[in-house]
Amino acid sequence: MLRRMIGAATLNVHVYEEVEADKSATWQAFGVVVLVALVSGIGFLFTGGISGLIGAIIFALIGWGLWALIIYWIGSTLFRTSRTKADWGQLLRTLGFAQSPGVLRIFGLIPIIGPVIFFATILWQIATTVVAVRQALDYTSTLRAVGVVLVAFIPYALLLGLLGTLI
Repeated sequence: MLRRMIGAATLNVHVYEEVEADKSATWQAFGVVVLVALVSGIGFLFTGGISGLIGAIIFALIGWGLWALIIYWIGSTLFRTSRTKADWGQLLRTLGFAQSPGVLRIFGLIPIIGPVIFFATILWQIATTVVAVRQALDYTSTLRAVGVVLVAFIPYALLLGLLGTLI
């Protein structure tokens, strides 16, 4: 799993292809999402206690599944190419591993440089997400994958915002 996380973080397309094809990697992707949610949610321990941290993890898992579903639908319908072959599970796995740079958010607790590191991991995850989408949807164009990510972000943000108000 660690080798795959490093490969995903370094934008290694072979790792994304490997994860896409390996159905047993879904649990590893789940582990990556939980690990990143734990690291990212440590701040919730100070504000919301353990229940805040657990809520952050649940929210991250729901968001992961929702993100994969939205990208799957948009990428395989609106942005479909003749080569596009994918299913939700493939996107779930690749997008889970695309979150790998988020483990560095643990350094977000360091005064002064912490927010810079936190912001840098967000930008890094955008790049890994684009590669994950490109590989999972069998695109030859990175620009097409960028388009999918941008278009998918709108309903994703709206749905997560709605979900956040309900919880």
